[in-house]
Amino acid sequence: MAPVASPRAEVVDPPILRWLGRAEYEPTWRAMQRFVEERAPDTADELWFLEHPPVFTLGMNSRPEHLLAPGDIPVVQIDRGGQVTYHGPGQLVVYPLLDLGRAGIGVRKLVEGIERAIVGAVAQWGIEAVGRRDAPGVYVAGRKLASIGLRIRKGCSYHGLALNVAMDLEPFRRINPCGYAGLEMTQVSELGGPADLRAVADALAPRLLESLGHGATAQSATSTWRQDVSSR
Repeated sequence: MAPVASPRAEVVDPPILRWLGRAEYEPTWRAMQRFVEERAPDTADELWFLEHPPVFTLGMNSRPEHLLAPGDIPVVQIDRGGQVTYHGPGQLVVYPLLDLGRAGIGVRKLVEGIERAIVGAVAQWGIEAVGRRDAPGVYVAGRKLASIGLRIRKGCSYHGLALNVAMDLEPFRRINPCGYAGLEMTQVSELGGPADLRAVADALAPRLLESLGHGATAQSATSTWRQDVSSR
């Protein structure tokens, strides 16, 4: 897998990997915002891996008609790009908190790198997935496996990706996912992959590090998971 970093990128340490388990959406979002606002030029990048309780999130470009029937699931208006999506238990969410300027990564290259990392990770379970330039995310036979939505502030990224692993997909039928009416969703466990979120995180983390230009440390990365963001 080719790294997304440009030849002019600084040599930086690989991101810290954090496994946060199940975390409420809004406090996590606010923690990401604080991380970006408070980080210094030498602050280490981080990748947060977690799952959320059920929630619909509306990006800055969301149109109300794409939220069809939320029912009892909370709806949160947030500051990422894109339309409406759903998060819930059994979905692996990854938030890359990266200084893009320091790493020499553009937004398009970051999105493409995330897509390649997901495609490479699920390929080990025989899942043939692809990215789409016209509709960011990862797809299997036209069904969406993973969504990507980012925010860039002060040259740093937050928000990120959501990979369906072993979840109840019914809430996706209450929205037009990412603004596409009738878009069908799929998940790793239905396609022959594992249902365990941590196993999928362990497979995805090295691929993400490799896509960010940290191939030398990728294979040993998941032996150094950290678990808290209590200081944020």
